[in-house]
Amino acid sequence: MTISSCTNPPYRGRDVLGAEDFVMDSYRIREGKLSILSMEGKSYDELPSTLLEEYQDVINNGDVLQIAVYHPTRTDLVESVQRIGEVVGFRVTDGKIFLPDLPGAHVEGLTLHQAQDEIEKLYREQIKDVNVFISYKDRILRKVELAGLVQVPSIPVDGRLRLFEALSIAKVPTNANLFKSYVVRDNSLLPVDLCKLLKEGDMSQNVVMRGGDKVYIADPSASTLMVLGEVCKERVVDVPDGFMTLRKAIGEAGGILASGDKSYIQIIRGNILHPKIYTLNWEHVIRLPSDSMLLIPGDIVYVAARPLSEWNRFVNDLLPTFIALDLITKGIKSVGIEVP
Repeated sequence: MTISSCTNPPYRGRDVLGAEDFVMDSYRIREGKLSILSMEGKSYDELPSTLLEEYQDVINNGDVLQIAVYHPTRTDLVESVQRIGEVVGFRVTDGKIFLPDLPGAHVEGLTLHQAQDEIEKLYREQIKDVNVFISYKDRILRKVELAGLVQVPSIPVDGRLRLFEALSIAKVPTNANLFKSYVVRDNSLLPVDLCKLLKEGDMSQNVVMRGGDKVYIADPSASTLMVLGEVCKERVVDVPDGFMTLRKAIGEAGGILASGDKSYIQIIRGNILHPKIYTLNWEHVIRLPSDSMLLIPGDIVYVAARPLSEWNRFVNDLLPTFIALDLITKGIKSVGIEVP
């Protein structure tokens, strides 16, 4: 790697940025996903509070109901309903479902609670002390579809199902990239911060799910940063939460070599041809609070033997390294959609 002479002042990008600027931007990063995206030139409206409101959901044709019946003596009825429920469920056809010992029960347009009352009423005309329990087994249209790092591909909605519960049912792994994960409704991205919801327990992000919603849970390597130069191991580092402390990133690379110039630890952010560059020294790294020195996906941490002074030369020297490291670490793959 060739770095030009340091007879000129070290190059700092289109802006002259130091530790104070880096700390100020780190406070913006701590505000969450929408703030990070705004730093990248993308903007989204705040999450409307109306999306947190539950709504009245009703049964429709094609829905499959899970029904259980309890009676202290009619074990034949209880077992018969249980077997049907476990094997196929009770599908709503022409507005009705058919249960053992009952004519068709009209349930279309009813809530689950109303349908439960109706079926209990019909049964109790013949058998006293019958209790009925009802839930959705499957729905054709009114369900959430999930893709990516999930074990459950779809979940029925009921007007009360929230995002947190849906993700719990889907068994999202702890190493998923929540920053690159997203929720789509009516072909538009919802401004939901999954990191805040799952990692911080911020229930202001816990939207009520609706039929047709789509959730994608991204792979850990969907967003990354790079640590290059005079470190023990140049590498690409996964950033699944949308940010990482500078200390952790340097630690992931094994620390700075003795040949590195600790007076010029440079963070390169933004468009590689027209970057924003912060210049720090080791005293900043060890003395300032970790959460005041944050990196975001796409950042490059660069520690040189001498400070870089000519950006074009630096890019020409290191661009092949950027590409090679990225391909080796992530492979040539794509999910076919550009996400925030």
